[in-house]
Amino acid sequence: MTKDDLFYTLVLQKVPNLGDASAKKLIQKAGSPEAVFKEKKSNLLKIDGIGTLKLKDLGTKDFFALAEEEIQFIEENEIKTCFFKDEDYPEKLKHCIDGPILFFQRGNINLNKKRIISVVGTRKVTSYGSAFCEQLMEELAPLDPIIVSGFAYGVDITAHKAAVKNGLQTIACLAHGLNQIYPKTHKKYIKEVEHHGGFITEFWSSDVFDRTNFLKRNRIIAGISEATIVIESAEKGGSLVTAELANSYNRDVFAVPGRVSDSQSKGCNNLIKTQRAHLLTSAADLIYILNWQLDETRPKVIQKQLFVELNEEEKVIFNYLKENPKAHLDAIAYDCNMPIFRATTLLFDLELKGLVRQLPGKTFELN
Repeated sequence: MTKDDLFYTLVLQKVPNLGDASAKKLIQKAGSPEAVFKEKKSNLLKIDGIGTLKLKDLGTKDFFALAEEEIQFIEENEIKTCFFKDEDYPEKLKHCIDGPILFFQRGNINLNKKRIISVVGTRKVTSYGSAFCEQLMEELAPLDPIIVSGFAYGVDITAHKAAVKNGLQTIACLAHGLNQIYPKTHKKYIKEVEHHGGFITEFWSSDVFDRTNFLKRNRIIAGISEATIVIESAEKGGSLVTAELANSYNRDVFAVPGRVSDSQSKGCNNLIKTQRAHLLTSAADLIYILNWQLDETRPKVIQKQLFVELNEEEKVIFNYLKENPKAHLDAIAYDCNMPIFRATTLLFDLELKGLVRQLPGKTFELN
């Protein structure tokens, strides 16, 4: 993205009543952000959905001055910009009509991976919710997904910390500019998150902090991901809005069930009851619904290792496959008396050791 394109895109972001969907239409019609401002308004008004109200403030000089100031902030702080027509713009977000025309990022972010999931939930997370979130990150670690959340209290920060602990890339999507952090108590996690991923936002350094930003931010969290997981939620809350947005984008939504008497489980239970979310009890549910294959993201074994030492659980599966060639994952887990997520992890370890290979349809056999 050239500096000129960045400048005119920033100006478009500031135009009231325009919005991302309409801004994209203008850019596509004119050919570039700069060309939008050189095109006759009469031609722009011919675009479907573009009216005089949306173009009324297009040439406001104040926006040009603000864009210059923001570019200075971007350059001084070495912030990377991501334009909706760039190759590295998140693939899933490209399919969201209201996805941001431009967002900013800082850290070590690689959005080229296929597996991106969002984890959201209440700020008043319970010990049950925290424990489930931490266990889920541990179970998902062998599949190496990117974990997206909002860096807020409760479920958000629990997900970020658990992702870092398990060596996963994690991305915090902020509801404010990169010149600040909310809540301030989470400043101590900035370096860890930047090292294992980073921060993204569509908001400028000059934007006023406003609680309505959180609802706008939620569309990015829902849109950037293959699936959204709601760990805990009260009957009403921002995480339910994120779930609704994910559903509107035709993405999978998962919710963790809880006791009917628990206030922080009412939202999740309602999502499941109304069939707006899959029930999530372990990583195995997500892996099954999303049809994730373990060997897609990890290095393949080239040669079988000699004199391999196995732990007791690995021996159980190895001996089972001796007696039951080409066994399905569900059968292995059931007959070996272990959870599916544990069997998945052990099979992956055996695959790395060159003793097992995965066949189509979640079937395994000895090498």
